[in-house]
Amino acid sequence: MAGIVGVHGIGKYKYFMEAGQSVGGAAEAMRQKWDRYLHVSQGGETEDYFSEVAYYAHVLHDGPAGGHPLGFAAMDAPTHQVLIDWAKHLGLGEDLTRSLKAFTGWLLAKLDSRSASFAKLFAPEVAAYLTNPAKREKAQAIVADVIRRNQPKVLIAHSLGSVVTYETLWANPDLQVDLLITLGSPLGMRNVVFERLLPAPINGRGERPKGVGRWVNIADKDDIAAIPPDLRDSFDGIDVEELVNLDWIDFHTAEKYLGCPALTPYLQPFLA
Repeated sequence: MAGIVGVHGIGKYKYFMEAGQSVGGAAEAMRQKWDRYLHVSQGGETEDYFSEVAYYAHVLHDGPAGGHPLGFAAMDAPTHQVLIDWAKHLGLGEDLTRSLKAFTGWLLAKLDSRSASFAKLFAPEVAAYLTNPAKREKAQAIVADVIRRNQPKVLIAHSLGSVVTYETLWANPDLQVDLLITLGSPLGMRNVVFERLLPAPINGRGERPKGVGRWVNIADKDDIAAIPPDLRDSFDGIDVEELVNLDWIDFHTAEKYLGCPALTPYLQPFLA
């Protein structure tokens, strides 16, 4: 069985490198993993749930050498700014009294190890997507092509992938899906993502893309990427919000989200 398209989140450039710098190889490796993850929540026979996972991580990097997170000293100014603006949501970084680079070093030292590791993936890729028009356009073109070729009924977008998907669907009104599921989405994150969205929110509100029949948003209560977890405060057209409790360590992984029982009632009508 197939019929679901996935859109991945942060930190997936490693798949490109492991596949010998093959985009197709990276996408297939992710598809197989996402199928295994989803089997956990669906509890049935092993099936090919996903037609394809749209793979775009390679366009957010400047080459193979950029495939692994660099130290904070090597981050560019947009990345430093994303990191600081994100940290304000955690109650850190309110007073910027030194250079971005020095402040970022202080900030990463203040975070616990799991949060610091997350930040070193999150900030560079979010900055690359939101502040580099060429990379943004390429990522959207990839996602649009995958949706157009597969014509899925269900689209599951995780993490930064929910941002790419949201903008892709708005930019390509011919794309239609019955169900959009966003997992661990930072779409509503103020001063980091929300105000930079295209199309721009109107009067402080975003809106469900016209080609989406139903929108379900699922977020872990401790997910430091999904801030705020409740997107209804910022977007019109969200049909269901689910606040879940996944794992205090793996608070943002696709594995935990896809293996979460909360997905079952929304997916079952399409898997029957």
